[in-house]
This record gives sequence, C-alpha cells and structure tokens, in this order.
Amino acid sequence: MIKLRDKRPALLLIDIQKGFLDEEYWGGNRNNINAEKISGILLEKWRDLGLSVFHIRHSSANLKSKLHESNPGFQFNDHVLPLPNESVITKNVNSAFIGTDLKEKLQEQNINTLVIVGITTNHCVSTTARMAGNFGFETYVISDATAAFDRVGINGEKYDAELIHLTTLANLNDEFASVWDSEKLLKEL
Repeated sequence: MIKLRDKRPALLLIDIQKGFLDEEYWGGNRNNINAEKISGILLEKWRDLGLSVFHIRHSSANLKSKLHESNPGFQFNDHVLPLPNESVITKNVNSAFIGTDLKEKLQEQNINTLVIVGITTNHCVSTTARMAGNFGFETYVISDATAAFDRVGINGEKYDAELIHLTTLANLNDEFASVWDSEKLLKEL
C-alpha cells in the first residue's frame, strides 16, 4: 500500500498569521481554535519526513488591515514559524497561485500532491484548494487545521463560523480536494 509520504506531498500553510488572532476583527465566534497548533504539529511531521513546505502569507493593500505588512498581524503565527530553508510566498489575493511563483516552484520540485492547512477555510484555503484541484494537483484539505469566522449574509443574517466551515469543506470534498482531519492525515503519512 502506498503511503501519502511516498507521493512527496507539499504542505501549504495558508495565511497562518498573527492578525487572525483578533477574532472580533474578522467576524467573531471563530471555530477550530486549535487550528494553528494542529498546523504546527503537521509542520513538524513534514520537517521530520524531509518533505516540502510552503508558507503562504497574505499582504493586504489596505493600510488598516491586520494583514498589512506594516501591522504586527502580518507576521506568521508562532506555531508555524518558517525555517530559513523553507519557502515563503507572499500573495495579495485569495489564491496562493495568483501573482506568485507557487505553481512554478511546485513543478520544479515535481510535486503533484498538496496538503493544505490555514485560515480562513472559506476564503484563501478554499480558493487555493479549488485552483490546486483545477490545475490537476492531488489535493487534501485538513479540516481541523483550518478555521472560519462568523459571516453576515446579503440580507444581514448571521451565519455561524462552524456552519461556514463545514459548508465550505463540503463544497471542496470529492470535487476539488479530499477533506481529511489531522488524525487521518498522520495515519496515512
């Protein structure tokens, strides 16, 4: 039986930045409060196995954004600090593929399997996973290593973060990616 590690999967850590610690700024009621910690555990496993890691961070053009490069929130979360030999890619939109050299770097390393973790499930994680699937990458999204916040609908109604998270994962699963939790991922590695 082929283990996932034999496919040499890359770990994409999407926007795991300190700015997302300000829960109210992003809509409140965040789910998966341990997503960064779980992402850090997965990162350590990737390092132990000598697999490729890509740290993706969002750089907002809005000076007031928690993710603007002048704000402390732009910095990576302490659970997933990059090592000097690990790729750091800065993006300005939801997809880690648009306006970056991520696809080229993956192709240079002959990587065709991606494992995606990060924040937020319904924005940059989803957009990156959808593009990865469309580009033909075998893609996995790790449900408990991603997180969402409450959202306000078009008529002012409030949608719970867990509902947003689960609905997003349902939309990704079996079409753009396989959705696993971290326990299954670690067993399959």
